[in-house]
Amino acid sequence: MSKNMTGRWGMAALTALVCAGSVALTAPAAPAAQPPASAAVTARSAAGQVEQAGSAAVRAPGVSRAQVLARAKTWLTANNGRPVPYSQVKRWKDGFRQDCSGYVSMTLRLPAPGPNTVGLKNNGFTRRIAMKDLAPGDLVLKANSNSADLRHVVIFAGWSNSGHTAYKSYEQAGGVGTRFKQHSYGVNGRDGYHAHRPVNITG
Repeated sequence: MSKNMTGRWGMAALTALVCAGSVALTAPAAPAAQPPASAAVTARSAAGQVEQAGSAAVRAPGVSRAQVLARAKTWLTANNGRPVPYSQVKRWKDGFRQDCSGYVSMTLRLPAPGPNTVGLKNNGFTRRIAMKDLAPGDLVLKANSNSADLRHVVIFAGWSNSGHTAYKSYEQAGGVGTRFKQHSYGVNGRDGYHAHRPVNITG
């Protein structure tokens, strides 16, 4: 073979090698392994419990609106005829936290000790609705604060007037405990409170 032919074959082999390397470098990487669909997403509550996102909501038994309100009333006198005292860390005899979201979780028959307010909003337990669509047993909650002391949730029990400027509600309030009170949270649309419907409400 001539010297010129040998040079041409050598150059062709070198070019093929460079191209092959280029393809290897630019080939898309294999997709990262995805967690199984059944894997539970967890979130840390304000009180330190680990909550399951979504899966716990699916497992929550159904509850009627009348049952939610009836269960809400029980904490008004559960403490030897007095309201259950408020606490973000203590649990009542039924295993639920004695704060606003623990109380709501009890009324909705969610797993004890109950998700926190952020969990009620984001973890599949509720869905956002318009304030005008509120029905007894629905929730009005504020969860967009970094401070647990500025987050809150109440149980809607019915409108107080035909203008829908205030409503009756059950809540677990700091320094007070369980109470039935008129509120206007969320009515003006500017205070961070929004209406939510529990997904396990049956009617």
